[in-house]
Amino acid sequence: MDEILIDTTRLLGRYMKGRLPTGVDRVCLAYIRHFARRARVVVRAGRRSAVLSRSASERLFDGLLNPSSKFYLTPLRLIGKEALCIRSRRKLSGSFLFNTGHSGLELQDYSLRLRRRGVKPICMVHDLIPITNPEYCRAGERDKHIVRMNNVLLSSGVIANSQATLDELRYFADKAGLSLPPAVVSHLAPAVLPPPSSKRPMASPYFVVLGTIEPRKNHLMLLQVWRKIIGHMGGNAPRLVVIGQRGWECKNIMDSLNCDKLRGFVTKLSACPDADLATYLKHAQALLFPSFAEGYGLPLVESLSLHAPVIASDLPVFREIAGDIPDYICPRDEVGWMKHIESFTAPDAPERVAQLNRMSKFVCPSWLTHFEAVEDMLEQLSHVH
Repeated sequence: MDEILIDTTRLLGRYMKGRLPTGVDRVCLAYIRHFARRARVVVRAGRRSAVLSRSASERLFDGLLNPSSKFYLTPLRLIGKEALCIRSRRKLSGSFLFNTGHSGLELQDYSLRLRRRGVKPICMVHDLIPITNPEYCRAGERDKHIVRMNNVLLSSGVIANSQATLDELRYFADKAGLSLPPAVVSHLAPAVLPPPSSKRPMASPYFVVLGTIEPRKNHLMLLQVWRKIIGHMGGNAPRLVVIGQRGWECKNIMDSLNCDKLRGFVTKLSACPDADLATYLKHAQALLFPSFAEGYGLPLVESLSLHAPVIASDLPVFREIAGDIPDYICPRDEVGWMKHIESFTAPDAPERVAQLNRMSKFVCPSWLTHFEAVEDMLEQLSHVH
């Protein structure tokens, strides 16, 4: 099998800034965990890239998987002392390079430069939302993502996190008149969370919304629903726990979170250790997932894996992952969300009990199955020159 390289630029950058890992970062960590003993680290700075030696890579992989308070010093030392320039054709030709986080794909010649050096890029595609739904993204992100997807189409292989994502990529390729490289769909496993505590984190019935706070996640609609539920149920209204880091263009959401009417009913947790996350999900009346668009849906998988109900937007990718188990509602149907939340508030609510009974059909994606598909792809591509 050809040598494996893993681009850790995005992950390292977030660790160095003290940011908690997102879903995309957890995917990179899973690839490190699986390939660490046979892979080397790639890190980029603009157009310049460096590859660490095998021993230095093992030390850095171990630091990423088990970060300490002084971990931020490790990358600087290793990269400064033991980096091998990626321009070295002899040592890197034939290597597979995993890019699991879209990082660097905005450079016009990303894939071509790698392939000229004999390196075979394998790109994970998480979503095409900046292209399909640019209204939920930063200005200029659509043009950047078009460049990213053009680079993906020039790569040696593609891993899509869902059939829905691969269908979007195929449609993009058809419109651009380009061909799709060898591709595989491989669902993502949930984070390995510690066992939840048997003690409820709060006495009142509560719901959880989990994810970066940004317009696409539809927090504003939920907060508006909560105002109406409080007006309807008064002090008996359920609580809402908002778990997620602050994203972009979310001032209106943050202002709403802090309004007087929601005080005591809505709790925001910017940082939530995995043990606490597992406990919050396990005892929730339901996870609420009202996004306008998603490429996958790790919170949905994490919740169902803990046998916790889910009320979600009616998106094709959610049905692909979870079938008819969750209760689905249009993300713009404020009345529908309010009715479902109120009906799920009682622990023995018929709708909630019915979903709990459907959960016996849920097959949780695993990293074992994911990497079986990835390894099969590598085996096939290793014979392509």
